[in-house]
Amino acid sequence: MTSIARRAVYGASALLIVALAGCSAGAPSGVKSVKLQGAGASFPAPLYNKWFKAYNAAHPEVQIDYQSVGSGSGVKAVIDKTVDFGASDAAMSDKEMEQVDVGVQLLPMTAGSIVLAYNIPDIDTLSLSRDAYVGIFLGKVTKWNDPAIAATNKDAKLPDSDIHVVTRADSSGTTFVFTKHLSTVSAEFAASPGVNKMPNWPVGSKSKGNEGVAGSISTTPGAIGYMEYGYAVGAKLKMAKLENKAGKLIEPTIEAAQTSLASIEMPDDLVAWLPDPDGDGSYPIVTYTWIMAYKKYADPAKAKALKEVLTYCLDEGQKQSAALGYVPLPTTAVPKIKAALDNIEAAGGEAPKPAAAEEPKQ
Repeated sequence: MTSIARRAVYGASALLIVALAGCSAGAPSGVKSVKLQGAGASFPAPLYNKWFKAYNAAHPEVQIDYQSVGSGSGVKAVIDKTVDFGASDAAMSDKEMEQVDVGVQLLPMTAGSIVLAYNIPDIDTLSLSRDAYVGIFLGKVTKWNDPAIAATNKDAKLPDSDIHVVTRADSSGTTFVFTKHLSTVSAEFAASPGVNKMPNWPVGSKSKGNEGVAGSISTTPGAIGYMEYGYAVGAKLKMAKLENKAGKLIEPTIEAAQTSLASIEMPDDLVAWLPDPDGDGSYPIVTYTWIMAYKKYADPAKAKALKEVLTYCLDEGQKQSAALGYVPLPTTAVPKIKAALDNIEAAGGEAPKPAAAEEPKQ
């Protein structure tokens, strides 16, 4: 064999090896790869990313990229059709959904508490009445030893120091839910600043995302701010007990949040709000958070893949929620949410129904 022939054989062999390696490293042979792009709420981002990573480990042909950019940006991305799905703690309004010609299916995927995390050295337990925490975010309670705070912390040596309020800088579903609660319990707050994803707060500094608020509180003595429970746990922040509708001071726990969710039935449109839940043991600020899917997809493979991913999230994924500080969906609500997955289809007709969820390999 001539040297030219040998080089040709070796070259062909090398190309074959590379090709085979590429096949083994990616999707299974004969299976089409699908990439789903999502964006939106920071509230559920740690859980969503855990779910999507686990699903991809079991189904390497499906890649899911989720960007934590805030609920407002997630809604805009869905309206602009720059993503395959969005996420929002504020769901979507009828007016927003009317701007999407292929339709939107809202799907509650998990729930969680919004807590008031604080940084007061040497104060490990803090209880706040409604007058106190509403007053703090209206800028009327400005010192940690204010009588409104002292009334529910009689054994604490509260410092005569300023309260540093931290709020969100971005358009936020967490802010929407928090202001919805404050507006429900306070007519003054309802009048101004009111319910909004990005209100004009009368007090405080601003940080982007739940993670930004957590970071600011961690590094600022005297700070207090609102965030999703799991972020406070992750940042090892202290959390205040809050007065609920029944007048009880309730610690934010998974159990207290589940009690809150049990106070309301999931409606047919899958948009349930709990601005001030009933029950002695209910934590007062709990919310669902929603995936915003299109009802019609131009690519049948994307429609099928998304339905299968969300089926996994509603089944095996719920078992992973509590470990990250989220509240598993009530078992009574899951069948209704699964049924709504049938509204997701390919533009030319119904997408194939998802296969039964598989537990990912660990």
